[in-house]
Amino acid sequence: MIALPWHAEHWARLQARRQRDAMPHALLLVGPAGLGKRDFLQRFVHGLLCLQPQDGEACGQCRSCLLLAAGTHPDYVSLSFGLRKDGVQRSEIVVDQIRELSARLSMSSQFGGWQVVSIDPADAMNAAAANALLKTLEEPSQQTLLLLVADAPWRLPQTIRSRCQRIEFQLPSHAEALAWLQAEGVKDAAAALDAAGGNPGLARAWGEQGALARRQEVRKDLAALAAGRGEAMEVVKRWLDNEPAQRLWFAAQAAADEAKAQAATSPGPLTSALTSEALGDWYMAANRTRDALRGPLRADLLLLELLARWR
Repeated sequence: MIALPWHAEHWARLQARRQRDAMPHALLLVGPAGLGKRDFLQRFVHGLLCLQPQDGEACGQCRSCLLLAAGTHPDYVSLSFGLRKDGVQRSEIVVDQIRELSARLSMSSQFGGWQVVSIDPADAMNAAAANALLKTLEEPSQQTLLLLVADAPWRLPQTIRSRCQRIEFQLPSHAEALAWLQAEGVKDAAAALDAAGGNPGLARAWGEQGALARRQEVRKDLAALAAGRGEAMEVVKRWLDNEPAQRLWFAAQAAADEAKAQAATSPGPLTSALTSEALGDWYMAANRTRDALRGPLRADLLLLELLARWR
C-alpha cells in the first residue's frame, strides 16, 4: 500500500481512534484530485480487514488480504458507477445501487468483524440515491464503516456531509511536495509542481504525460489570440483533441499570471488587453467551462464562447 508523507497525520489519528475502539460509522474523504485519497482509503481498508495487521498495516498474506487483493472479500463493497440495462456505464450513482447496498449491510459479517463500504465518487449520487443513503447513515449497523470519497464534496447534500467524519486532504508545503517529486525521479519537478498548482500527485502524473509542453502551447495560443493572430475555432479544435480540461486549467493559470503582472504595473506575458478585473472574471469563466465539459452542453461551443471573450 502507498504511504504518502502528507497522509501521516490523518493516518495516525485514525489508527488512534481504532485502538480506542472509537471508530466513526462514516468517513468522508475530500480534497483535490491527485493527493492520494483513494490510495489512503485502500490502505486503511486493507489494514482494517486484515486478520493480523501490524501497526494498522495489512500483512498482505492472510486469507482476508488475499480475498481483498482478488476483489472477492465478502465484507467489503466498492460502489461506483454501475451499468445501465443497455450495458453503457452510468454517469451517476442511482438509488437502486444504494438499496442493494442497504440490503447487504443488513446481513452479518461473514468474517465476524467489520463490514466496509466505499462509495466513490460519492458526489456522483443523484438526489434519490443520497436520500436512500441517509437512512443507512442515520441507523448504522454495528461494526459497519462507510467510506465516501469526493473530489467535489459541495455537491453532496449537507445532510450527508453532517453525518460523516470529514478527512480533508490538503496540499503539502512546497518544500515537502518538491522533495517527494524529486525522490520519485520526476523531471523538471519544480516546473511540474508549479503547473499543477502545488499538487504533487498531479505534478507527477502531468510530468509523465507531457503536460508541461501543453501548458506552453496554451500560453502561446492565448498570446496569439490576444495579439489578433490565429483563429479561435482552430484553437478550440486543438484543445478538444488533447486534454481539454487540463488545457482549461492551464488557461485559467495563465489569466491569473497575467492579472498579477498587471497588478505589478508591468506588461503581462500574454499582452492581453483585458483589465485586471476582466482577467479575474475570465479566470472564473475558464474554471466554470472546465466543470461544464462533464455535462451535456457542446464542448466546442463552450470553448469558443470562452476564447471569444479572451479576444
